[in-house]
Amino acid sequence: MDSVLQLDYSQFQTVYNVLSFALASMLAATVFFLVVQGRVLPRYRQALVVSAMVTLIAGYHYFRIFNSFTEAYAAQGDGTPATAMNAMTYVLVNGDGFNEGYRYVDWLLTVPLLLFEAVAVLALAPAVRKGLMLKLIPASALMIILGYPGELATETASKAIWGALSTIPFIFILYVLFVELSRAAKTQPEQVGKDLNGLRWLLLATWGVYPISYMFPMFGFEGADAFVWRQVGYSIADILAKCLFGLLIYKIAREKSFADDASFAEQEIKAAPSSGA
Repeated sequence: MDSVLQLDYSQFQTVYNVLSFALASMLAATVFFLVVQGRVLPRYRQALVVSAMVTLIAGYHYFRIFNSFTEAYAAQGDGTPATAMNAMTYVLVNGDGFNEGYRYVDWLLTVPLLLFEAVAVLALAPAVRKGLMLKLIPASALMIILGYPGELATETASKAIWGALSTIPFIFILYVLFVELSRAAKTQPEQVGKDLNGLRWLLLATWGVYPISYMFPMFGFEGADAFVWRQVGYSIADILAKCLFGLLIYKIAREKSFADDASFAEQEIKAAPSSGA
């Protein structure tokens, strides 16, 4: 992937801050998902463990992305007077450039786990769960694998071809989530069904950011501005698709725990005022 050769002060700071924010969000979410294990019944804890794995993996890769970015660019100009900061530029000095391949390694690991979360938290019958996983996980891996060559491509035609191929498993995943998972979730409590619907729309909305950012060069957006907005789009989408998604998984796990065990629900309700949760 080609890195832009120069960023101005505001562009560099925007990418720097959004990567830092994403890293902090992933690490904080990991701690939260591990700490709240005892707030749900044991049968639903697997989903929370997977949520922690997703944000931990993403946090590691954001650490690598952040380091790659800060090592790739060096400031020109002292920038000591406050008025001089607007004139400061950051020039690509690392021969390898900014390595965005870390994102695709992260997605290859975390996207299948996100889909596993959505199925695991419902505690479906083993045969139903296995059938959904055999459809969702290979399709998600194929979606990422097919998208990566297009991210590296410098020609619009090659990018379009790989993007179109990557869209095929993406559409299949949406079909499974919105059609087959709906059938499997009909036995769930009413509120869980509503939250599950919100989960699916969250995935659709956040995953929709990725192809838009991916297609920036095809729309004529190039150079530093396109680079910056791509990093912002990818990072915000990751925070929503991993941290917020995990919080919704936790909410569903709590609701199902309350519905399954009245004594557990009563105990948690009594404990809430003193614990603040």
